[in-house]
Amino acid sequence: MDLLGALSSDQQGPDVPQCSRKGCAAHAGWQVKWNNPKIHSPERRKVWLACDEHRQWLETFLQARLFWRSTDPLGSAPGEAEAHL
Repeated sequence: MDLLGALSSDQQGPDVPQCSRKGCAAHAGWQVKWNNPKIHSPERRKVWLACDEHRQWLETFLQARLFWRSTDPLGSAPGEAEAHL
């Protein structure tokens, strides 16, 4: 078994942004921005992509942990979402 070889795959990611919810391959239309204040600086934002169906679920998950910061339409900040695919 080649563990290191498995990590260096030639497979490309999806052609369109996909929802970050586990098991969902729907087209993402939202950027759910968050950070963990215990390990991230206050200005740092991590981004999960969300489809319309899972947007609220992801926000609620992050809000329960006090990680959620904002939700913006995908493409509201040029180039930002592409960096997180």
